[in-house]
Amino acid sequence: MAENRYVHGYSARESERLSDQARTLTDLLHHDTRYPAGSRVLEAGCGIGAQTVILAKNSPGARITSIDISADSLKKAEENVRNHGFSHVTFRQGDIFHLPFPPASFDHIFVCFVLEHLAEPGRALEQLRPLLNDGGTITVIEGDHGSAYFHPDNADAHRAIGCLVELQRRGGGNALIGRQLYPLVSAAGFSDVHVSPRMVYADSSRPALVEGFTKLTFTAMVEGVGKEATDAGLMTEEEWHRGITGLYRTAMDDGVFCYTFFKATGRK
Repeated sequence: MAENRYVHGYSARESERLSDQARTLTDLLHHDTRYPAGSRVLEAGCGIGAQTVILAKNSPGARITSIDISADSLKKAEENVRNHGFSHVTFRQGDIFHLPFPPASFDHIFVCFVLEHLAEPGRALEQLRPLLNDGGTITVIEGDHGSAYFHPDNADAHRAIGCLVELQRRGGGNALIGRQLYPLVSAAGFSDVHVSPRMVYADSSRPALVEGFTKLTFTAMVEGVGKEATDAGLMTEEEWHRGITGLYRTAMDDGVFCYTFFKATGRK
């Protein structure tokens, strides 16, 4: 991905959170992400490889090239993939706006949780399109923090989520980008654009989602920007504590948490 400030940071805990997220959401987001044997796939913005492992598992015969601008993230991604025993993934350092590949180098492009961190997501898609051969496809997956709702409701919890949205905006990103995928992908010149919403619904009858998503993915993500939010004066420490407590409260036996991801596909 291009060099924008990654609002969640690069700590070991953030790497763990990304892995938790990928494992929890595998079926919801990736049951229909599979590429034919022999196809050339570009993963643009692989991060630490949390999604790369899923791509490699779902498409064992594809030739996958995963790029990221961060050398440290690439090293972790390669270790992650090799530890899972996959050998059909090649890693290269690169900026999504200046990739070192000639036109028509790939049959498919996969972009997951990347556009939200870019100041110019539309231009990124425009830069990627020429790398596809005619008839090649792109898959883009993003969340939308404005889609979060829960029981018991809590005003400070909503404010805490709003702090993350604002901090990401100040860093040049857009935490509400999921709802914009159809116009973004269409405007970048892709045809046959289709967007499917993928809702996470977690209550105590689905303990794996409560633990894996409500607590370890979403609430951990919001909680991780607490110091930055309070230092910026967006909330007081007391308000922030109430907000995070409210989010964890939704993970109790009578709690409910909902969030929607958006998955877009298009064709060159």
